[in-house]
Amino acid sequence: MLNINIRRGRARWTQTVLPAAIAAPLSAAFGVLTGWLVFGRRRGTSMVGSGKQVGQAMTRDPRAVTPTAPVAEAARLMRQDDVGAVPVVEGGRLVGMLTDRDIAMRLVADARDPHTTTVSEVASEKLVTVRPDEGLDNALRLMAKHQVRRLPVVENDRLVGIVAQADVALEGGPGQAAEMVEQVSKPTTAPAA
Repeated sequence: MLNINIRRGRARWTQTVLPAAIAAPLSAAFGVLTGWLVFGRRRGTSMVGSGKQVGQAMTRDPRAVTPTAPVAEAARLMRQDDVGAVPVVEGGRLVGMLTDRDIAMRLVADARDPHTTTVSEVASEKLVTVRPDEGLDNALRLMAKHQVRRLPVVENDRLVGIVAQADVALEGGPGQAAEMVEQVSKPTTAPAA
């Protein structure tokens, strides 16, 4: 487990080994959480009025895979780009997202062959998206509501970028980072798809 002791505004960390199943999600939130612990949380803060839009924070023109690509190819792309998700695009249109969780739950857990299983067989098709002209607050609300760490950014169903939890945290500062980690990490009453 990870123990955090805070004394006089300083964080002292004691680390022990975590099971792999919870270590990966925690490591993603840890960088954002560190900013919160170091700088403190400002209650009631919001990015409303900041004028920052999704288009300013997103990663533009992310690499994508086709629905017919083998999952092994998509996994290699994810490893190469050091990302946890890759958009699935057909004819320029966003048709799905393949996440590391999709691969674990729908491929590995079912002992399927990653070389013969296509991306369309395991990718998530129910997508939550944002437009580049939307505010970062809206992206944050959608991430929290749907318990996701990244959102595809689309214009007319065409993928133009990805906005991730870390992107919003970098644009919004430590207060928003803490709020986002708290909201996205809240347990749900039903399992997320």
